[in-house]
Amino acid sequence: MNMLNSILYDTIYYSTPIVLCTIGGLLSYNANVVNIGLEGMMLMGAFSSALFSLLTGNIFLGILIGVVLTFLLGLIFSFLSINLKSNFIITGFGVNILVAALSEFVLQYMQVANINLNSVVNVNHLKIHIPLVENIPILGKLLSGHPFMTYFTIAMVFVVNLILYHTRFGLYVRVVGENEDSARSVGINVNRVRYAAILIGAVLSALAGANLSVERMALFTNNMTAGRGFIALAAFYCGKGKPLNSVLYAVIFGLAQALATNLSLNAGAASGLFGAVPYVVMVIVLAAVSVTKQRGKLTRGTGIG
Repeated sequence: MNMLNSILYDTIYYSTPIVLCTIGGLLSYNANVVNIGLEGMMLMGAFSSALFSLLTGNIFLGILIGVVLTFLLGLIFSFLSINLKSNFIITGFGVNILVAALSEFVLQYMQVANINLNSVVNVNHLKIHIPLVENIPILGKLLSGHPFMTYFTIAMVFVVNLILYHTRFGLYVRVVGENEDSARSVGINVNRVRYAAILIGAVLSALAGANLSVERMALFTNNMTAGRGFIALAAFYCGKGKPLNSVLYAVIFGLAQALATNLSLNAGAASGLFGAVPYVVMVIVLAAVSVTKQRGKLTRGTGIG
């Protein structure tokens, strides 16, 4: 029972930043912009939030500055890819490399291996314990004892779903993604819609990074996002850009990470191998989804079924 509770708690713990990044990135995906730079934007959020939390002594101000800086990074990405017509993929990789290099440079300049926030924040004090709910077996570990960003993420899943399917902006995003020329013909400002989608994704990615470095660990280490931005890309690709489906795939990765972490505690010398399990799971999921999509195309093409 203790291991089950631990796995359930860790599933939410590991899923939160991926889900937040996923629902941010799927907006631009629906606008036909594949934002490869999500990894760099999450890393910028993690790095700048930690750095300015340390410098100001205030985590809320630090996170706010982190969001603003990541928003500016999103503006740069948008300007290069939308106004200057650069390749989205190459520009996104450029963002990832830039942020990784910048954070490493600052750490070397400060002559530190990481940014430790233990003097500024106590992660246990950031956890929200819900009365009555926390005492319910199994459910209590799943829903209670998480920091604010976890509950914010759960709310944002439904907010983004509402925006995408029940607002004019969401309609514009989907029209732009399906047929850019048709969108222009009915007076939709395609560039403005894409800017908005990318920038919303940048803000949510920044918050995902802040959750990693400030709320969860009170520590920033270089490249600590460890490919989570790419996992988010895989999640909304597998989920076809639909919020609830995409979140399901993001949670699968969180569950794989939780299982790997808890099982490795009893694995002895082989514990290091479990670190690769979540990434192997996502490769398998991606392969399965790709095969399914390909079979669907062949079935429609041959008229079978």
